[in-house]
Amino acid sequence: MTKKSFFKGAVILGIAGLIVKVFGAFFRIPLANIIGDTGMGYYQTAYPIYVLLLTLSTSGIPTAIARLVSERTAIGNHSEAYRVFRLSFQLLLGLGIVTSMLLFFGAPYIVQIMKGETEAVYSMRAIAPALLFVPMMAAFRGYFQGLQDMTPTASSQVIEQLFRVVCGLSLALLLLPYGLKFAAAGASSGAAIGAVCGLIGIFILFLKRRRGILENCRNSVSDEKEPAGRILSRIIIIAVPVTIGAAIMPIMSNIDLLIVVRRLVETGYTGAEANSLYGQLSGFATPLINLPQVLTQSIAMSLVPAVAAAHRSKDTEFLQYNATFGIRTAMLVGMPCAVGLMVLAQPIMLLLYPAQQESAVNAAESLMILALGSIFLSLVQTLTGILQGIGKQVIPVVNLALGAVVKVGVTYALTGIPSVNVKGAAAGTAAAYLTATILNLIAVRKYTGCRAAFAMTYGKPVVSAVAMGIVVWGVYHLMSLAAGNTISTLVSILCGVFIYAALILKLKGITAEEIERLPKGSKIVEILRLKR
Repeated sequence: MTKKSFFKGAVILGIAGLIVKVFGAFFRIPLANIIGDTGMGYYQTAYPIYVLLLTLSTSGIPTAIARLVSERTAIGNHSEAYRVFRLSFQLLLGLGIVTSMLLFFGAPYIVQIMKGETEAVYSMRAIAPALLFVPMMAAFRGYFQGLQDMTPTASSQVIEQLFRVVCGLSLALLLLPYGLKFAAAGASSGAAIGAVCGLIGIFILFLKRRRGILENCRNSVSDEKEPAGRILSRIIIIAVPVTIGAAIMPIMSNIDLLIVVRRLVETGYTGAEANSLYGQLSGFATPLINLPQVLTQSIAMSLVPAVAAAHRSKDTEFLQYNATFGIRTAMLVGMPCAVGLMVLAQPIMLLLYPAQQESAVNAAESLMILALGSIFLSLVQTLTGILQGIGKQVIPVVNLALGAVVKVGVTYALTGIPSVNVKGAAAGTAAAYLTATILNLIAVRKYTGCRAAFAMTYGKPVVSAVAMGIVVWGVYHLMSLAAGNTISTLVSILCGVFIYAALILKLKGITAEEIERLPKGSKIVEILRLKR
């Protein structure tokens, strides 16, 4: 067990997450051009159902596996850690069989209940096999995360998404002459092909590591054996709250769907105006918050096994180190992303949506508010990882649920003010994450004794990000006098990256020793000459 593993793992997962997001963007845009709005209607009827079933079957179990494996390897019981993996694989295989058959054979009934087009059945059945292969892949990912080896997880994510995009788009084009329902089904089947390829990829990596894994099992320090039923029950006990927690964020999105349009109409907007404002929030502004979320989610995933191992071995100092460093890393990543999105909200919107300039400009104010909330979202995810690692997985679920209650109140009140309108929903989201952050911080301090130094954890990232924001604002407005929005925005973003990095190094917000824990970190330190 080394302190190196948490930070390096977070970076590996973060890079993979960004690549996956880029692939995802390259999938949706050309797909819409290939199959049009009608075909996208078939595709979008199937995909949310697939995501729901996938969330229910896999979102919490990899976290549970990672924690149980990490706890056992921390005390040298490698054979029992491997047994946790084998049992969880069987559990996830069973869940995969049930959910894939449910979607495949139940597709006509699901479409009927949703009052969707009957042609969407083809897309549902095409995507159903993915529900068999993704859970098996999740078992491998949870096991490797428990060993604090994030490379197999990251590799399988990239492989899965790459084949999903390439095969999905290729099949959509190939089947287009036979009708939109088959083209949409071809696009949906990309998820199943990607899952198969991702599973093959992570299985190959498992085979390469198998000799070392089995050797560790033979050399286990402890031969303590837990009944299979107890292991499976522990997996379920850990997984259920995590799954519920994963479902709360989509629920918060549905809160907006239920409240915003109706509330706007009540204040005097027409139905078309209200729908347009809601589209600016949900379709234009909200997706941009996913970028910092991808990075901080990787921190949370890496924290769970690191914290769990320290907690199991009663290494309080290492536990507090990981917790403190995790919070600081979330701030180091979240602050510049948030400030950059706030300062360049309108230019970024115009860059991404040049054909919808009026809507892009109007959505910029909502993006600024959501960007502020993304700081608290970064902290919520990280603090949740810490609490899950020490076996307090119910607490962040309750705290996020309380945040959702706050969101309902704030959203309802503020969207009823005509001058605020849809920006009230953005403020409600920010208030929800702020509430959950405060409550999670209190819980982390209570159960870990972690007391993060204010200047190092919060002060230096805030000062560096604000200074960066001022410079970026100036660079954009100066460049925009001579260059167009696209060039000015891209140059400003690049300037922001370099300025923030320089400032955080100058203020010693991150040390040379911490940089060395990055992949190729020693070379980075040598190039920057941080050590004299």
